[in-house]
Parts: sequence; C-alpha cells; structure tokens
Amino acid sequence: MRWLPQVRTGEELRALHGPAFKWLALTVVGLGTIAAVLATTSFNVAVPALGAFFGLGQHQVQWVITGFMAALTVAMLPTPWVLDRIGFRRLFLGANLVLGASSVAGALGDSFSFVVAMRIVQGVAAGLLQPLPMLAVMRLFPAGSQGRAHGMLGFGIVLAPAVAPALAGVLLDRFGWPSIFLMSLPFCVVAGIMGLYLLPRHEPSPPRPFDWLGVAILCAASLLAIDFIASLRGHGLLAARTLALLALSMLCVVAFVRHARRAAAPIVSLDLFAERSFAMAALVTVVYGFGLYASTYLIPVFLQSALGYDATYAGLALLPSGILLAVVIPLAGVLTDRHSPRWITVWGLALFGLSFVLFAWRGGEISYAEVIAFSLLGRLGLGLTVPALMVATMAHVAPALMGQASMVSNYTRQLGGVLGVAVVAVFVEWRAAVEGAGTGGLFQAYAQAFLLLALSFAVAVAFAMRMRPRTDPMR
Repeated sequence: MRWLPQVRTGEELRALHGPAFKWLALTVVGLGTIAAVLATTSFNVAVPALGAFFGLGQHQVQWVITGFMAALTVAMLPTPWVLDRIGFRRLFLGANLVLGASSVAGALGDSFSFVVAMRIVQGVAAGLLQPLPMLAVMRLFPAGSQGRAHGMLGFGIVLAPAVAPALAGVLLDRFGWPSIFLMSLPFCVVAGIMGLYLLPRHEPSPPRPFDWLGVAILCAASLLAIDFIASLRGHGLLAARTLALLALSMLCVVAFVRHARRAAAPIVSLDLFAERSFAMAALVTVVYGFGLYASTYLIPVFLQSALGYDATYAGLALLPSGILLAVVIPLAGVLTDRHSPRWITVWGLALFGLSFVLFAWRGGEISYAEVIAFSLLGRLGLGLTVPALMVATMAHVAPALMGQASMVSNYTRQLGGVLGVAVVAVFVEWRAAVEGAGTGGLFQAYAQAFLLLALSFAVAVAFAMRMRPRTDPMR
C-alpha cells in the first residue's frame, strides 16, 4: 500500500509547499467544484434532445435539471454538520467520488426515470461540494486577499457554466446525450488524485446534535415551493392544489423560524440574519440565483426551439462570453479588495439585467451576433458580481458561524436557481399557449420570459443597495 499518499496536517503541508500551499489546496477544491458546476449546467443544451429521445414535453424534461438542482439544494443543508463530524478532507473526497460514479452510471442509463435518478444522486454530491470553496477561502486567506482568492476561484467556477454549453453541444451532436453525463468525470478524477496528496488531515470537531427537525422543515419548504411552480403549469394559479402548496411552503418557513429560535443547535442560526449586510446579501443571492440559472437554461433552449439552431451552435453562442469571464473575474476580485463590494455588486447585477432587456427587445428578430453580444454584456455583469457578492456575504460573519454562512449562501443561490429553471420552463409554455400557435407566439413567449429575468435582476439591485453593515454606513 506504499502508493497511498501520507495524510498530513495543514502545518506539515505548509512546511512542505511553503506559501503555495493555500493556492494548491484552493486549486483542488476549485477543480471539484468545477465538476459539480459542469454537472449543473451542461444538461441545459440537452433538453430538446432528451425530449425527442424519450418523447416528452419541456415541462417534463426540465425535471432532469430541476431534480438535480432540488437534490443539490437540499443536500447543502447538512453540510456544516457533516463537516464538523468527518472533516473537510473526507467530505470533499467522498462527495467527489459519488459525483464521478453517478456520472458514469447516468451515461449508461436507458430510461428517463433512471436518468433523473442519477441526476438526483449527482445533485446530492454537488450539494455537499458547493459550500466548500467559500469556506476554504475564509480559512486559508487573510481579509486583504480574499477578493483575489474568490476571483481566481470564481474564474473556474463561473467560467465552467459559460463554456459548458459549447462543449456539451459538440458532444451532443456527435455522441448523443449520454456523453453529457461524462463532462464532469475528468475533473472528478484529477481533483480526487490531487486531493489525496494536498488536502490536509482535519481533526473533527466535538460532535453536536444534528438538527433533524430543522433539516426536515427546510427540505419540505424547498420541495413544496418547487412543486408549487410545477402545479402552476398543470393546474393553474387559483387551483386548490396550487394554493395549498403555496400555503404549506410558507407555513414551513414560519415553522422553521419558530424552531430555530428554540433549538439549542439549529441547522441555520438566526443570529446570521441579525447582521443586515448578510441578510440583504442572502436576498440578493436568491434573486441572483434565480436569474443566473434560469438564463443559463433559457438561452440555449431559445436558440434551438425558437431560432432553429442546432445544439453545437446554441452552445457556441455562449463561448465568447466565457472567454470574457476569464478576463473579468480575476480583475473584479482585485477591485473587490480595493473598493466597496456593495457597489461592484450593484453595477454587475444592473449589467446582467440589462442584457435580458436587450434579448426581449430584439425578440424573434435577434441575430446570432446579437445573441453573442448580449451574452457578453450579461457575463461582464456576472464577472463583476461573483467575487464582490461572496466577499460582501461573508465579510461580517462571526468565525463560529462561517460554515453555516457558506452553506446558507450556496443554499439560497441554488434554491433561487431551482425556482428560476422551473419558473421559466412553465412560463414559456404558458405564454406560448396564450399568445397562440406558430412562430410569432413562441417568440413573444420567450421575449416575455427574458423580461421576467430582467425584472428579477431589478429586484436584486434594490436589495444590493441595502447590502451594508449597520456599523459601516459609508460602504
């Protein structure tokens, strides 16, 4: 067994690798998170192909996306507790292994139900992985360099969903939808091997009781909210089932607040939200996640279903914006260390929202070059937003609550994303039916969906304007 690496502590690794240790460790975590992000976004291009292969409508096929994201969102909830129990290294390597194995299994699936099941397993693994990068930055880097660290980390994490549609489109046209499952696998393998050597041994914290009731309530609230969106399509807004789902999801939120006030160790402490900057950042993150994932889903589907491009061209349309991200995110990280994260976030959200106004304005007359140009504008805003929002979220969190804060930030973004994908899928089909059959009605439906996304970013800007700690009125 001599081939197995020696597991070292953080101090031993620092002595061995010197100042580069923290960047090497961050690279490992970043590669694993890229694998999770690729699994999140790569299937957007495959929605039309899956519908044709299995003979299903868009509102059914979107469960490949929504099921994954729902599992991802729910799986984030126990991450702080699991982190305390088994440590950062074991959690990262275990979740990375599950993600790789489920990717291989999904590629071998021959039924839609099995495909959805493997996407759910992928989602669980991705949910355990996604809170870890933010936590790694806060533990490894001092305050003055956290913006740069987030920028470098965000370079890969946000570049991945921009490049994924182009690569997925090529794979889809040449090898079919099963190949999309395998996009994450190389990153899982490399991250797993590097992690065995570079992630330090971590002594688990003293065990604390797991908040089973709190997790159950939040899981129920999340799933009921998702089912509420789906019920809008099948039953309508005023149907008894739809209203009941909405009421139950809101009741779960109230129940969790009451539970968190009384529990000794709640899965999410309400003390986090006593700091206004964190509370406002959490609201920004929900709306930002809604718009980000909904747009990543909507643009490739719009190009294929409404404009008639094949999967390769639909994916390639987002490639130039991915290259722009490679330039913007590290620069935005440096800007975040020097200027107010709040104002950088505001400008980034505003630019992202403006891009959807332009999509809606051009509608069915939009050219391929305009799709690329508007996507560039949106990704410029995204590049500005990511490191600034991360720093603004965590800047004033007490050290003891950082694990929970990281989980909450990722949870709110993913919950917004789940709702965003479900909402736009249902919204487009509903508006297409209202506007009438034919190409004109379909163009109108997509234009209205883009306006809906622009409105969501306007709401996010309003919240971001208040993303300021009470003790620091000038920022």
